[in-house]
Formats: sequence, structure tokens, C-alpha cells
Amino acid sequence: MSPDINTTTQQSPAQPTQPDAMIVVPTRNMVLYPEMVQPFAVGRPSSVAAVQQAVREQRQIVLLLQRDAENSDPKPGDLYRIGTVANILRYVTSPEGGHHLVLQGVQRFRVTDFIEGQPFLVARGLHIAEPNATSSELEARFLVLKAQVQQVFDLLPQVPAEFRQTVEATTSPSMLADLAATYLDITPAEKQELLETVDLLQRLDKVSRLLAHRLEVLKLSAEIGSKTKASLDTRQREVLLREQMAAIQRELGEGEGSNKQELADLEKAIGEAKMPADVEQAARKELRRLQRTPEAAGEYSMIRTYLDTLLELPWAPPAPKDIDIAEARKVLDADHFGLDKIKQRIVEFLAVRKLAPEGKAPILCFVGPPGVGKTSLGQSIAKAMGRKFSRVSLGGVHDEAEIRGHRRTYIGALPGTIIQAIRKAGSRDCVMMLDEIDKMGAGIHGDPSAALLEVLDPEQNGTFRDNYLDVPFDLSRVVFITTANMLDTIPGPLRDRMEIIPLTGYTTGEKMEIAKRYLVRRQLEANGLKPEQVEIEDAALRRIIDGYTREAGVRNLEREVGRVLRSIAVEFAEGKSDKRHIGVEDVEKILGPVRFENEVAMRSSVPGVATGLAWTPVGGDILFIEATRTPGSGRLQLTGQLGEVMKESAQAAFSLVKSMATSLKIEAGVLEKSDIHVHVPAGATPKDGPSAGVAMFMALTSLLTGKVIRNDTAMTGEISLRGLVLPVGGIKEKVVAAAAAGIKRVMLPARNRRDYEDIPEEVRKSLEFVWLERVDDAVSAALQTEAA
Repeated sequence: MSPDINTTTQQSPAQPTQPDAMIVVPTRNMVLYPEMVQPFAVGRPSSVAAVQQAVREQRQIVLLLQRDAENSDPKPGDLYRIGTVANILRYVTSPEGGHHLVLQGVQRFRVTDFIEGQPFLVARGLHIAEPNATSSELEARFLVLKAQVQQVFDLLPQVPAEFRQTVEATTSPSMLADLAATYLDITPAEKQELLETVDLLQRLDKVSRLLAHRLEVLKLSAEIGSKTKASLDTRQREVLLREQMAAIQRELGEGEGSNKQELADLEKAIGEAKMPADVEQAARKELRRLQRTPEAAGEYSMIRTYLDTLLELPWAPPAPKDIDIAEARKVLDADHFGLDKIKQRIVEFLAVRKLAPEGKAPILCFVGPPGVGKTSLGQSIAKAMGRKFSRVSLGGVHDEAEIRGHRRTYIGALPGTIIQAIRKAGSRDCVMMLDEIDKMGAGIHGDPSAALLEVLDPEQNGTFRDNYLDVPFDLSRVVFITTANMLDTIPGPLRDRMEIIPLTGYTTGEKMEIAKRYLVRRQLEANGLKPEQVEIEDAALRRIIDGYTREAGVRNLEREVGRVLRSIAVEFAEGKSDKRHIGVEDVEKILGPVRFENEVAMRSSVPGVATGLAWTPVGGDILFIEATRTPGSGRLQLTGQLGEVMKESAQAAFSLVKSMATSLKIEAGVLEKSDIHVHVPAGATPKDGPSAGVAMFMALTSLLTGKVIRNDTAMTGEISLRGLVLPVGGIKEKVVAAAAAGIKRVMLPARNRRDYEDIPEEVRKSLEFVWLERVDDAVSAALQTEAA
């Protein structure tokens, strides 16, 4: 038909579409057949407007194929005149601005004329009904077409079962023809020709011819694929035979392989590695396997990697090195301030190693809170001994293979961290630090702490066998040092193999010296400043220590010093200063308001409040015990997320107060008519342990007698129902924390006098010590005569 189309004019584009008109959407390459459901993407503004108008008016649309798919603005003359009426089943807009439809074809449609006046194409036309005739000839063509479709299914891979069932269930010749045409791999013009073929016999013939052609192509493709596979099988066989031939030639010495020199170098390296006899025998056995293995084989690279690992390990006995004890003292003093007992133990350790180099030295384990210098002590030991230092982090390790290595049967297998650390250090007598040994955990792949039993046992580690190496390696010359924050999580057998050296927190004076000697200098270098450019007052450093940090170590102190110096670095970078003096006012201006204040006096000014001392994995701390009384029946309520042991301490203290009510001059009947509530603030933090027994007893005594506990006094100790004060642990950490919090007097169990010498002298001079045999001693020493 002629592409010229008659048009009439619409009154206004803003008015609804005329009832007898159809909204037209041009398509570039898509032809939709009746009863078929297909997705459709709309991109042109006019098409988007047409679709949106149809959705608003709940109308059908007509799809017309363009004659030229490249035409971005088709006019009526650029479209075929026969299309398909479609229902919009779904209309979705994507976040990227795309418009997507799901359409269902309804009926063929012939356009008679187009209507102008809309921002999109609108046309009138005729609906073309499907032929309803039946005949034997039509039925025969229908059966032939269905058989052809089934043959195509057999030749195509992964045809959905639902598609097969749909074709089997189809009884309409017109629907089968349109269904086959929809999925035929033909051009849009050929699909348009099938759409315009209304006569059912002609349409079935055309679809059958196209399917027959498609069948021939598929059969030919299958035949070519079969021949190609047979050809590949033949080539693979030839490659295998050639590899076997090459292996035979190498065995006979007739081959000139490209890796001949490489294998010769490996053999020479094995001879020069000074391996033990059994290790060298295993290495040469693997080398012979490598010589027989084709380079293209996957096992070749595995064997080569294994041999490289063996050759990189230090098998030769290390040369003896003399240890200078005086120089070791200088190194330790230069790298660390304080820690006199720790340094003395390290010097003793070095002295024994010097006098008995072949002896079995103990495994040292440094235990202490974060930031007190455990890792740096290991580095200082290596420097003092003149040996290489290697660090292995065990935090989070939960697989035994991390320690002992993976077996070579696994792809990507590697030696364990111990062997890898020795290979990296390149020395059999290195100092190896096993960091965070308390952070290991057992998992489904085994317990790494069990694997460490052999590593850290001087009686066994001379023949340590890594799963990857599968040969013994001597670890007896390695100096092992471990670190931990707490001992509770280290298994007993492993802890038994180590000598525990506790590192407690630093005092304020020690932190001052560490800051002046090390931290300030290190942060000046880190921030690009020179010592002559910046001067920090001692008062400013003390304000940072007291007001902005509360820790056992010095990590946060170094961070705060770095913050101050970074602020000063900005001034130098902007050219605003040549020399800077940092005082207390500058610290408060840069770091903001003081974060930690002395709250002891404020919180201890009422009866029922006692200051206890606690031990935590990160150092000591003060702990407030608060008690209050309400009318009731003598019940005891405990809050503050207390553990079972701490709850039992509170109940024991309450029972002890009841039994001593007469001697404490508590009014008769007060306990029976009152409920007692004991609370330990910081309720979000779990608390446990028996050492708060004295503090809980004193809080209850203060509450029931109406007398205030001195606000400069803190206490610790376990109590018994007989009124005895029992010893507790962590005395040094607790006393140091008390001094840092502004406490002037500490009450400690008399049986903890043995720990007095461990307390730093600076702290001992600043505190008054009260030794408690019984709780009566605590009552007489802590209670004021009148409430404040």
C-alpha cells in the first residue's frame, strides 16, 4: 500500500484522545503478534507521552514497525500500515529514567488515516479479525508446523519446559503460527510480512518454510560441532603422546628441554643449602619428580614452589654471636623508661644465653594492658642480642593450619606462620615475637593453641614438623617471646610452657618522662616539625595526662600529643609562626574541655557511697559502690550488671552487717523495715570478682549508721562471714589507678603486704596505706564521725 496517509486535525493537544482513535507507538525492531506477551522499552519523548496518555485513559495502543530503524523521529509515512493492538499489562519507570512496558497483543490493525494535533501519533483504522475457517488442509499444515517446532526444541539447548508444554497445548493454528514467528530468528521485515499475512493457510506455509530453513541450519551446526569435538579429542591425544615422548627422552638424556638449566640450578642450590641429610634426601626426591613432570602440568608449579620454599629457609647452623651485657643495658635504657624489674629479668635472660648458647632458654611471656611497651621490648631484646626480629600476630587466629601449615595436597597450600616468619627473617636464631597470644580461639579447623604446644616447648621444637614442609625443622635456636593482655584465655598447658612477666601500667611521673623522652620527639618527626621550633611545657604535658587520658599505657597520650602538634604544624605551614611555646591554655584550646575530672569528692559526700578499686585488662580503675534504703521488708536488690561472684560478695557483706548490727550501733528494727538497694554505676559495663567485698560492706555500714566515708579513701579486699579481710590480686594496678584518680589513702588487706614492694616508689610516697586484718579496721579507719 502507498505510504501516503490522510490526516485530520484535532482541536487541542491538551484534550483527551478521541474515542474512535488509537494511540500509535512506533517500534524500531519489534513486531508483536496477537496473544503474545513481550517486554518493551520506550525511550523517545513522543513515545513516552503516548504511553503515559494511554495509561491515564486506560486505553489500548497500536504498535507499528518503522521502515527504517535508524529514524529517531518517524512520521506517518515512515511506518508500516498494519500493526497490532496491544494491552499495557504493566508500566514501570526505573531510577535511571527508563520506561518499561509489558504488552500483550490483542488483534491485527490496519491504519486508514492519522490524526494531527497531539504530541504523539494518533490514528484511525480497522480491526482485522483472525480467520475462523477449518479444513483438513489447514489441520495438516498445523500438525506439520507443530512437528517442526518440536524438532527445533530438540536441537536447541536449555529450552524451558513451560515453552514445550505451551506448544503441546496449543490447538489454534493462528496462535501456533504467531508463536513460532515470535521466537524465529528472522529480520523485523520478515516478521512484519508474517503479521500482514492475514490468510491463515498462507501464513502457515510461510512460517513452515522459515522453520524448515532454521532446522537445516541447526542440524548443520550440530554436525559441525560434533566434528570439531572429535578433532579436539584427537589433538588432545596427540598432545598427551608428545608429552610422554618428551618424558621418555628426558629419562634417556636425549631431550634438550627449555628448563634444563633451571633444573641444574636447583640441583646445585640443594647441594649448597647445607640441609640435614634427611631433608636433602627429600628435596632431591622432589627434584627428580620435577624433572619427570611436564612444564604444562599443574603439579609442576606445586613441586617447584615447594622446592623454592625449602631453599629459602635458613638450614645452615647460625654463627655464634657474642652478647654484650653492658650494651644490652644501654639499649634497654635508651628504648624504655622505668620497668626496672622487667629490664633486670631480660638482662638475666641474656646473660644465661651468653654463658650457655646451646641451653634451653625459657619462653618469656609479657602480660600487661595495651600500650605499656610489650612489643617494643621484644624489638629491644633482638637489638641487644644482635639478632633479626620477626613478629607473628596471633590475634583472631582460629585455624591450626595457620601455625602448622597446609598439606601440599591442597591447591594454594602454604607453610604455617612460624616457618614463613623464619623464611622472612632469613635466620634460624632470630627473635620471634608471638603477639596477642591470648586472642587465639579454637574453630572447626582445630585449636591453634594446641599446635603452639610443640613450638613453645624447648624439649620438642628441635624437630618441629610443618605440614607443608613435611620434614623436621629445628626451632631450638629461635628466641620466642610472647605477649598477652590477660592470662585467663590462655590454655593451661600453653601457659605452663612460658615464664610470665607482668607489665603493669605507668604512673603519672613515668608517663611524663616517657612523653618527654620518646613521645614528643616521635610526634615532632611524624608531623614534620623540628625540636627547636616547638617547646612544650611540663605543665601542658601533665594536663594532657591527667585531663585527656585515662589508661595504663601511653598510646592515647601519644595520640593527644600528636593532635596538639598537628594543630601547631598548621600554623607553621601557613607561615604564621617561627617558634611556638605550648602551655596549658594552648592544650585546652586545641583539645577542648577536660574529659576526665576528679569526681571522688563529689560522689562520696553522702552516706552509703564507698570508693572501691578494680582491676581490668587495661589496668586498674576506681569503682563507686552506692547503697540506698527504702521502706520495705529487709530485701537486698543488686544492680549494675554484676557477675555472680560480685553478687555473692554483696550478699556476704549484707549478712555480715546484719550480724554486726549491735557493734556498729545500727538502730534495732531498721534492717527488718527497710529494703536495701546496692548499685555499681556504669551499668553498661559487666563487673565481677570478689575484691569489692570491703567496699560493699563499708557502703552498707555508712548507709545504716548515717556516717560518711572519707572521700580521700579507696579500698579493696575480699571479706568472709567471720569479718576477715582476705587478700586479692592486682594490687599494683589498683593502687596506681587510685593515685591517678586523686585518692590520698588506700585500705588494703594485710595479707597483701607482700605486694607493697611492687608498687612504684613515686606512688608509695603519695599515698597513705591502711592494712586491714578485719572489717572493724576498715570501719574505724574510713568512717567520719559526722555526716558531711
